[in-house]
Amino acid sequence: MKLSEKKILKKKEQILLSAITIVNRRGYDGATMEEIAAEMLMTKGSLYYYFKNKGDLMYQCHKLVLAQATGELEEELQGEGTAEEILRKMVATHINYAVEEKETFNMIIEPKQMFNPEQIEPVLKLRKHYASLFDQVIEKGVATGEFHVDEPIIVRMIILGAMNWIQQWYSANGRLAKEELKQHFAEYIIKLLK
Repeated sequence: MKLSEKKILKKKEQILLSAITIVNRRGYDGATMEEIAAEMLMTKGSLYYYFKNKGDLMYQCHKLVLAQATGELEEELQGEGTAEEILRKMVATHINYAVEEKETFNMIIEPKQMFNPEQIEPVLKLRKHYASLFDQVIEKGVATGEFHVDEPIIVRMIILGAMNWIQQWYSANGRLAKEELKQHFAEYIIKLLK
């Protein structure tokens, strides 16, 4: 890879990280190309060198956050421990992303409303892979006798649905700290599987 290509990739990554911060602070509708450009000390027009439009930038942000979350889950799944221990870590990771990357991660819930047709397929593929990681840990737990589940995919949908809903009601200033929330969710999810 040429030096110029490396510089472009580095700048693109910096823009994405800045955009993710702004989207998480102001929401998808509140984030503007002007604000993202200003944060990067660029002109709005300069952003269009790297991204076609706001939709393309948001797609790239979502893809980056989802890829990071997927990578963390894959590491946890390959790590040492019982299925229960691994699932607890995966639940904590998912909740971290649901809370910390709320707006960007939230795009996973209704991708057809957020992305154009050419972006949908890769997003749904990555989302399906993400969900399959939870399937794998549940299947591992069933195989080892830790979990007793007749319909693992339905259980996984319940687990992810419950954790995704956190984005709708959780407040850092609320009754539960994020760490307490992760513990409670893990406890109830494990009870569901036993």
